[in-house]
Amino acid sequence: MPKAIRYTLVSVRDLLISAGPVAALAIGLLVLAYLWLDPAPPRTVRLATGPAQSAYDEFGKRYKAALARNGIEVVLVPSGGSTANERLLRDNKADLAFVQGGTSGREGSAEVLEGLQSLGSLFVEPVWLFYREEAARRKSRGGTLTSLTQLEGLRLNAGSRGSGVPRLMRRLFEANRIDPASMTLSQLEQTPAVTAFLAGELDAVVFASAPESLMVQMLLQTPGVKLMDFAQNEAYSRRFGFLTPVVLPRGIVDLAGDVPPEPVRLVATTTALLTRDDTHPALVQLFAQAARTLHGPAGWFNRARAFPSLEQSEYPVSREAERAIQGGAPFLQRYLPFWLANLVERMWLALGIIIAVLLPLSRIVPPLYAFRIRSRVFRWYAQLRAIEDRGAEAPGERAELLGELDALERRVARVTVPLSYADELYALRSNINLVRSRLASAAS
Repeated sequence: MPKAIRYTLVSVRDLLISAGPVAALAIGLLVLAYLWLDPAPPRTVRLATGPAQSAYDEFGKRYKAALARNGIEVVLVPSGGSTANERLLRDNKADLAFVQGGTSGREGSAEVLEGLQSLGSLFVEPVWLFYREEAARRKSRGGTLTSLTQLEGLRLNAGSRGSGVPRLMRRLFEANRIDPASMTLSQLEQTPAVTAFLAGELDAVVFASAPESLMVQMLLQTPGVKLMDFAQNEAYSRRFGFLTPVVLPRGIVDLAGDVPPEPVRLVATTTALLTRDDTHPALVQLFAQAARTLHGPAGWFNRARAFPSLEQSEYPVSREAERAIQGGAPFLQRYLPFWLANLVERMWLALGIIIAVLLPLSRIVPPLYAFRIRSRVFRWYAQLRAIEDRGAEAPGERAELLGELDALERRVARVTVPLSYADELYALRSNINLVRSRLASAAS
């Protein structure tokens, strides 16, 4: 091995040994900080959606694709709807879920708010009350329904079990002083309900769903099926804080076919994405970022960038979600992979504290390094002085002492130090020669 490389390796080895205790302390602190902060999110997350072919189901698939780009697997948990989703969250069978406003029926109570956070309101879900025009002619000469009171005597599917629609409809019936016994009510799942409705076994069906629902879009364009106009939608919104008056614009479904042929007034709930308090903050951030992309464009009932919204939330809004919705992707995530950007973002404060602790300690490394190198040279001075002292005290042993001095010089010749400390090694050799000269002159 060339001597230059050998000297370099020796210098590096001694530097590593000198800095070892500080490096070990730094690594230990980093490991403790990592375990405490838990910056890496789980690779799998459960999202409670809704029935097949519902808007929740469709959005669930979009979130699954969005988070897959960051290496997160979203497991979709089908359910009966909003009420079932809230129960899945509280039973720890889902990590996030779509929940309609007013689902709990106890707005603002501590029991409802405890343990859950909102990632913001994502979209409005109008109450779609479809009815058969043929059945409506028994109630109205023009075959058009404009009031819930006109449903008396009809066969109505008032939402599916597990969704928030049955509870919502009961509250609306109560507000209109309608006796549910005056109607034939059922609670079939969406697909069976639509099948029975189209077969004439039901007179009306109710959904609370975003317009992305395939069932809604199909029924809006089915001949002989009408959508009820909620003429009192403003009044409903004043009576129920979780309801919002919306208007389905004329021609929004099909411009060429002019569907619907006139604006339709509706009432709508606002759907939020809820999560538990213990969901990893990085997952909350990713879902909130995906929400900006998925729900930000203009829709049938909103202009661009109206959603996701942090306003009128029934649940406390997560700080991570608020930051992601208002500020978008963090700076580092725009240039680094998600896992690395998230690690740096969540560890930077701990790193700063560790650096502040280690900086003073790091000052002992150079003196310790210098001491290790010089100790290889200085430790031979004790033997050299002992030989010199014995030469002065016992002149008769000088021949033997010269032999010991030669052996000492051979051992010193094998000492290796970095080039920056070579002067001290050469000084030791010069002093050995000086002692040899003295012993030789004394012997002569």
